[in-house]
Amino acid sequence: MKRSSIGALVTKASVQMRPHRLVFACAVAACCAIAEAQESVTVQSLLDQDFAVVGAITSPIGPGLLLQKKNRLFFCFVSETPQSTAVTTRYCKPVQ
Repeated sequence: MKRSSIGALVTKASVQMRPHRLVFACAVAACCAIAEAQESVTVQSLLDQDFAVVGAITSPIGPGLLLQKKNRLFFCFVSETPQSTAVTTRYCKPVQ
């Protein structure tokens, strides 16, 4: 192949792959946003959205709370120690 045709081929390949890269970048960004949104769910953030505590359990890893708003239900683990100033959310997950 001539140099000019190799350059044209590389340029064509780059142009053809750009949409794939854009789609991939958007997918990664969306996944990161979803992950970040999931991580930021706390008992307080759910209470601020008018969820109500409808149940509580004890478990080997700490107390758990069930929070509900209409047909949406979340299960959250919380933690505290005698030295802590507040009960804090370990994590919350939607119940499906």
